[in-house]
Amino acid sequence: MIRTTCTLAALLLFAQPVMASERTTYINPLDIDYRYNFEQMNEKISYRTGADPVIVLHKGTYYLFQTLADGYWKSDNLIEWDFVTPSRWPFESIVAPAVISDGETLYIMQSHTRVSSLLKSTDPASGKLDFWVRRTPPVPTAVPEGQEDKIRPDQVQPSPWDPGLFIDDDGKWYMYWGSSNVYPIYGIEMTPEPFAYKGEPKKFIWLQPEKHGWERFGQDHSGTLANGTPIKPFTEGAWMNKVNGKYYLQYGAPGTEYNVYGNGVYVGDNPLGPFTYADYNPVAYKPGGFVEGAGHGSTFQDKYGNYWNTGTPWIGYNWTFERRIDMMPAKFYDDGQMAVSARFADFPQYMPTAKIDDPDALFTGWMLLSYRKTAVASSVQGEFTADRTTDEDPRTFWLAGSAKPGETLTLDLGAAKTVRAIQVNYTDYKSGIYEDRTGIYTEFKLESSLDGKTWTHLADTGEDKRDRPNAYFELPAPVKARYVRYVHGHIAAPNLAISDLRVFGSAEGAAPMKPGGLTVVRDADPRQARISWKPVKGAVGYNVRWGIKPDRLTLTYQKWADEGTAFDLRALTVGVGYYVAVEAFNESGVSVLSQVVKLP
Repeated sequence: MIRTTCTLAALLLFAQPVMASERTTYINPLDIDYRYNFEQMNEKISYRTGADPVIVLHKGTYYLFQTLADGYWKSDNLIEWDFVTPSRWPFESIVAPAVISDGETLYIMQSHTRVSSLLKSTDPASGKLDFWVRRTPPVPTAVPEGQEDKIRPDQVQPSPWDPGLFIDDDGKWYMYWGSSNVYPIYGIEMTPEPFAYKGEPKKFIWLQPEKHGWERFGQDHSGTLANGTPIKPFTEGAWMNKVNGKYYLQYGAPGTEYNVYGNGVYVGDNPLGPFTYADYNPVAYKPGGFVEGAGHGSTFQDKYGNYWNTGTPWIGYNWTFERRIDMMPAKFYDDGQMAVSARFADFPQYMPTAKIDDPDALFTGWMLLSYRKTAVASSVQGEFTADRTTDEDPRTFWLAGSAKPGETLTLDLGAAKTVRAIQVNYTDYKSGIYEDRTGIYTEFKLESSLDGKTWTHLADTGEDKRDRPNAYFELPAPVKARYVRYVHGHIAAPNLAISDLRVFGSAEGAAPMKPGGLTVVRDADPRQARISWKPVKGAVGYNVRWGIKPDRLTLTYQKWADEGTAFDLRALTVGVGYYVAVEAFNESGVSVLSQVVKLP
């Protein structure tokens, strides 16, 4: 196995061909068999979804839990994930779980409204789960059942919804929770066995959208629903990490239904506060590109000591809460700042096998070759044409005339390019209700050609009969190709629909020139600023990068070149100064970063 070092030069060694069995990269959304959700059964619609992820390292194995799955996943390397069918599972399934390991036992706590059973395991790889708690006690000072509309200041939300569990260095246990646009994030000390609350909950985090621009609800923080109705933002997904003696209480905001869902953090010196809002918020934020949204997840360390932050990207076609799972590298700087790298987070990334210092260095440099390229299909239904598979929008898709084997989707990359990886993203379109999971799997193959006539095998799903709604293939060696073709085999759904066939690699030529003419003007509303720059010839897109230090531009908003070179950044905090820069990218690489401009 090739080993990762802390330098970008060493990482570039990964670009050499590897054995077919050795995957060194991953992509977002994660390539797992997302389970079908039936929350719209009254409309006879089902769809694959995942949200609110927790990843825990337990006895050398990673375990991934999420909302409304009928089990969980395990992995040895954070790349390949195998589903585990548990021996028992809550009757109401699991929503926004809290999972923690004390080294010997893995504890699983789902969100619940009043009382619930909780689970644990000393051998989660086998799927054997035992009861941790058969009936949870009520939260102290909770609003009485049926009186939720009569809450007093001394009362708390009547359930530990979206819980997060934390074990401090001294062995004491704590729980944090909250999911509301009325209630705050809470915290309390507790004992695990018997499961009991100690004292009364403390109230920690209320959203302040009047000060924190990124906490405003809606598309690009519009403050409204899609129909223009004003709405208060939501806070949820509490999570705690202790790093270098500091306590990082994280939370998701302002709502999972739009592109700006992110994670913020408050920092304190004690597990129950007081906590101070971090000026560099949000810490995890990805409002642009194919994968949009990064809120409500977990922060964990891998086997090598690297930090990662998981989150919940938004799909939202079948239902507003149709979502996926992402995972992005994180870092805690020596001065205490927490940061999560979303730069090219939906392009292939290397998976480190050693401690790294720079999360941005995990980007492979494999560029997107398929944006707005010509696509043709063997058949089409209605307005759902093949060109929708290259627009980098998970809510638009090609719909084939049938779901029979042999349907094809072909991309013309415009010229011979070096192909390194391919991602196939399915859409659930008028999917039915599935009583039997044995037929729920995807099967297809990928082919390439230089002339559109002679085709060569690239990859296929193989004999593993599992569902892969966001299938990712890292090719064992670079392949020269102008055309890439998807050849359909099987899906469980009655309709074959693909949102995006994404091709990554490199084109001949040079990276774009450095962007010039950058101007940044803070609005009369200091929560937002107008950012503009001069177009760069040949650019496919731009990364607008900003942060609170000129040498630490930790946040990124990806914009496509055909969207223009000006936009309103609405994620700023009142009273905080920023630094802004822009980089351009094309199919050959990434430009030098522009001049860094101060935004007072």
